[in-house]
Parts: sequence; C-alpha cells; structure tokens
Amino acid sequence: MYSDYLDSVIKQFEYYKMLGEKTFKQLRDEDLFRMPGKEDNSIAVIVKHLSGNMLSRWTDFLRSDGEKEWRNRDAEFENDISGRDELLRLWNEGWQVFLNTLRSLRAEDLDKTIYIRNQGHTVVEAINRQLAHYPYHVGQIVYIGKMYAVNWHSLSIAKGDSKQYNEHKFSMPRQRQHFTDEYLKKSDGDDQ
Repeated sequence: MYSDYLDSVIKQFEYYKMLGEKTFKQLRDEDLFRMPGKEDNSIAVIVKHLSGNMLSRWTDFLRSDGEKEWRNRDAEFENDISGRDELLRLWNEGWQVFLNTLRSLRAEDLDKTIYIRNQGHTVVEAINRQLAHYPYHVGQIVYIGKMYAVNWHSLSIAKGDSKQYNEHKFSMPRQRQHFTDEYLKKSDGDDQ
C-alpha cells in the first residue's frame, strides 16, 4: 500500500508541475512578473516561494529540519527575478530536488519522523502537507495566468465540453489507472 501511495503522490505532484508549465507557455514574459494588485504576488514571486520551500524542505530530507538555516523566506516574496530563464531555472531546481527526494523514499521511510521548525511529522504527514501547499500555489499561478493570457487554452475540461468529455469516457471500458496518466502522457512531448 505504501508503494502505491508514493506512486500516486508523485504522479499528482508531476501533474501540478505540468499545470504550472502549461500556464507559463501561454504567457508573455512580462505577464510572469505582473502583480494583480499592490499587495498580491506575481507568478514569478510564487515560483520563487515554491522553489525556496522545496529546496528547504526536501534537501537532506530525512536527516535535517525542513526549515533550513540558509533559507530566507521573506526574500522569496520580492519580485526580483531577472526574466523567464531565471524563473524556469528556479522552478525546475525546486521540483527536481523535491521529486528526486520523493522517488528516493521507500515504504519503510513513511513512518519515520522528520521535523519542520522543530515540529515532528511522519514522512506521510510531511508529504500530505505539501500536497495541500504546492497545488494551492499552482492554482494561484493558473488563475493569474488565465487573467493575463491573450488566448487561454484550458488545462482541463473546457467550459461547455463536459457532456462530450463524459460521453467519451463512458464509451471506454472500465480500467484501473491514476487520473493523471492521460494528462501526463499528453504533455510528455511538450517543450519548455
């Protein structure tokens, strides 16, 4: 069961990573740095925060506190990324550390205790904490992206297409698969 859990959460995180990347592709460079309001975060700031969190939480994951001394969380909310290339570098760096750590975990690791700011979590609890945190921020990225995209292409079932989508799904034989499989297969050939 634990290996199924790890496989499932890895696929879910890969799916949310893909949603962010498909959003970036639909935006002009300047849109990545626009702030919807004076006190709001740009997509770039959200990416910077996600990357900082991922690097801190998942570096040396089983051995050191998830809030690293070298992390400067407040600086993550400064809109100072130089351009799309730096944004993508930060995005990929954070996700790589995070996903590589998840892939390195074994079933016997999931009951171990890790600490975030001296607060103990089982590994499962730490993963679940991020399963709520990272999609929350990816949802913000997608929402902001929809506001700024010149011609937004839906990342899920487009408005008005539910009936056709359901008819197609119910015309297929029943099968056991992760819900992200079809989305991740479609995006395998995409370039960043």
